[in-house]
Amino acid sequence: MIDNRPVSMEEAVEEAARTLVNARFPITYGLSDTTCEAQRQAVAITDTIRGNIDTTTSVCHGPSGIALQGVGESTMTLGEVKNRADLVIYWGGNPAESHPRHFGRYAVTAKGMFTPRGKKDRHVVLVDVRRTPSAPAASQFIQVKPGKDFEVLWALRALVKNREIDSNIEEETGVSLETMEEMVERMKNCRYGVLFFGMGLTMTRGRHFNSGALLALATDLNEYTHFVAKPVRGHGNVTGADNVMSWQTGYPFGVNFSRGFPRFNPGEFTTVDLLSKQDVDAALIVATDPASNFPQAAIDHLANIPVVCLDTKATLTSKLAHVAFRTSTYGINTAGTVYRMDDVPITLRKAFDSPFPNDEEILTAIKKRVRELVLARGQAGGASGVSKAAAPVQII
Repeated sequence: MIDNRPVSMEEAVEEAARTLVNARFPITYGLSDTTCEAQRQAVAITDTIRGNIDTTTSVCHGPSGIALQGVGESTMTLGEVKNRADLVIYWGGNPAESHPRHFGRYAVTAKGMFTPRGKKDRHVVLVDVRRTPSAPAASQFIQVKPGKDFEVLWALRALVKNREIDSNIEEETGVSLETMEEMVERMKNCRYGVLFFGMGLTMTRGRHFNSGALLALATDLNEYTHFVAKPVRGHGNVTGADNVMSWQTGYPFGVNFSRGFPRFNPGEFTTVDLLSKQDVDAALIVATDPASNFPQAAIDHLANIPVVCLDTKATLTSKLAHVAFRTSTYGINTAGTVYRMDDVPITLRKAFDSPFPNDEEILTAIKKRVRELVLARGQAGGASGVSKAAAPVQII
């Protein structure tokens, strides 16, 4: 569709390519619900047009990515959790609703090599600001005052290091000193402990400091036993988007190519910030719907610029798009590579065919035409005596 008018695929690809090439500051966003093969093409397009590329990580576990760079991560696979973990702690998440098979396949009732009785061989703790549908599955529920996760985590770190804690800490955090001391003893004496953390840490007061404190707590506990930590991710292949971005650009999200090389600066090169400040004059949106969940200022600007949208269904973003492509669904109609939340790559096979093209096919066609237009523009500039810009790093 071009301006809600049905057109051929060739016309749509041509218009999409020209829209992106003619923009002074285009942005690519989304990528978390498509294959790694399609994500690679999106990075290559953004590099060629010297734009800005960002994924949905910036509005979910982006702070965890920042914390990881500063603190490091003691990590694992979900298979290890299933077979070895006897202490599982969920912090700031509600997997019963967000990841309904996580309990049964990996972390609570799953029977493993060293946990043959499933839940009977595990102690499960849920830490959150309120009781959620996940609470009944836990052996213990600990309620933290809203916005006080960092203080609790830092107090736990202090207790792990045998520091004294003020007995009045419950007034500050909502968690008693006795509960914290009991939790620390359990963490120190478990055989294999796991900290799963969700957006209750990353999208609240503290953000990356919260994630950093939790990752540092896992590191501290490794002086006593084996302890690991992992963010519980959302979209189907958001972990794949982080991996593709990282090995293509060196950074996991919020990457800018305007100077001819990748730069990373969350808060400046992340999509919500760029749209809210009205810095962007065109957008390539792939497999996500920012018009349904971004701040109003960002949505308003998105509606005022030409948008190229790829999605499997009609969305608020596709309805306001200048060029909209209907695509097939990865893992159902499209084969490809995705990453599980524990960074394990998986090859998906298609179940049946779709009448719609897949994201990789469309993005590859756009990339080819974009490169032709950029090359033609550079040659025309050279012929007219206008100095050509330095060629961008060509990511394949």
